[in-house]
Amino acid sequence: MAKKFYVVWQGRQPGIYDNWNEAKQQVDKFAGAKYKSFPSFAEAKSAFSQTASANIGKAPQGRKNSASGAKTTKDASTKKADNQAILNNFDVVIYTDGGCEPNPGKAGSGVAVYQQGELSSLWFGLYNPNGTNNTAELNALHQALLMAKQALEAGKTVQVLTDSQYSLNCVSNWAYGWKAKGWVKKSGEIANLGLIKLAHDLYDSMKDQLVIEHVSAHIGIEGNELADRMSIYAVDKQQTEFVAYPQPFELSQILALRAG
Repeated sequence: MAKKFYVVWQGRQPGIYDNWNEAKQQVDKFAGAKYKSFPSFAEAKSAFSQTASANIGKAPQGRKNSASGAKTTKDASTKKADNQAILNNFDVVIYTDGGCEPNPGKAGSGVAVYQQGELSSLWFGLYNPNGTNNTAELNALHQALLMAKQALEAGKTVQVLTDSQYSLNCVSNWAYGWKAKGWVKKSGEIANLGLIKLAHDLYDSMKDQLVIEHVSAHIGIEGNELADRMSIYAVDKQQTEFVAYPQPFELSQILALRAG
């Protein structure tokens, strides 16, 4: 029996799928793809008979609000609804961010990890007094990919989200062309090559199982904001190792850290 069922409303082949690998083939790099996971075939079938907009951004049927006992309804904020839709689609969702001030200057990286739609851990570190924004972003993405590998090996579905187009392209796009040419490019030396190679090799080993995408920065998406604050915290604490932020979380205090 499948743990989850995946509805693809818009993709190469719309339909209902009982495993993520097949569903991913329909939506990966498909412009405007619309899809969502459901805990049962009955719910997936019902959702597929409706429009994507009627389902994406809403909690699965029967999920209760712990405070009132009522069914969860769509948040008034589109940003929060979109974020929850992402969290509901995967077992594990990992947000990454890196920051540097000035650039170049003091740099740090941060990661926020969600499991089953709930924040599970925050990570910070890799402080470099002479870093750059790009190295901080690449470091954060590399750490997220290490976490993604563990989750995939445990049979979970995973999505990684970064607000850095640079690091995303380096690892999942440009690296293939550079590698084919012996890791060189016409314009000269490839910056941050060692780190790019590490992250790319890791990505390439699991690209058929992993979803990795860009997310807009600083528009109120909790995971992105928390990853940003972790990168700030890494610099403030000058934390060179990549470590877990202590629980329980006081989110209001974390989010109150100055924006990076």
